[in-house]
Amino acid sequence: MSSFPKRLSGRLLISFKSEKKLRKSFKSISGLVPNNLTLYKQAMRHSSVAKLNERGIKDSYERLEYLGDAILGMIVAEYLFYLYPFEKEGFLTEIRSKIVNREALNRLAEKIGLKEFVQFDQIGCRHRFIYGDCMEAFIGAIYLDHGFHSCRNFVIRKLIKPHYNIEALISTITNYKSKLLEWSQKTNKNLRFKIINKQDRTFTAQVMIDKEMMAKGFGSSKKKAEQDAARRTYEQLSLGR
Repeated sequence: MSSFPKRLSGRLLISFKSEKKLRKSFKSISGLVPNNLTLYKQAMRHSSVAKLNERGIKDSYERLEYLGDAILGMIVAEYLFYLYPFEKEGFLTEIRSKIVNREALNRLAEKIGLKEFVQFDQIGCRHRFIYGDCMEAFIGAIYLDHGFHSCRNFVIRKLIKPHYNIEALISTITNYKSKLLEWSQKTNKNLRFKIINKQDRTFTAQVMIDKEMMAKGFGSSKKKAEQDAARRTYEQLSLGR
């Protein structure tokens, strides 16, 4: 079964029934009443269905995603900085990456109901992390609409605290690539990572052990795709058991 986003029947190019209902829905998700509803609509619109504006730029979520990504990273970094005052930079970076990675944000968008408002063309869009991207774009929209303080409260009170068990995150392995490399050296195996595809900002990595093809992984960068492939291979080999 494909893991790419599927268009729900009738949801392509969502016809927003009324601005009043849409404001109510976004308020329910964020706890904030949208002032500039256009920002939130744009945050839910993939480039596959976006139209060109008067400046010749597609009104998709991409610019808001860029902004939201930076803001989310900063808010999470500050939150962890004060939560763990005696931990080193590497520890804080690792936990932050667990919170803000695209797969986690994909799941989060589903949990809070944001997925239901995402607009995309199922045929023209094969982007695995579209919901995670829209999650970041939504954060960017809140920042522009309500300012940093309200945006920070939303991220911490509505996203991090209710949906992340940070202590559980700490106990899990993240650098599977390093663990897999350590295993290959101990067992005298030839381990290689190969990027075999890039489509719509999603990289696909393939793990090779000796001449055998192992698991594939996906990510928004080569590094993330290789980590995902390493994790899947690590689990496939039952190395954590």
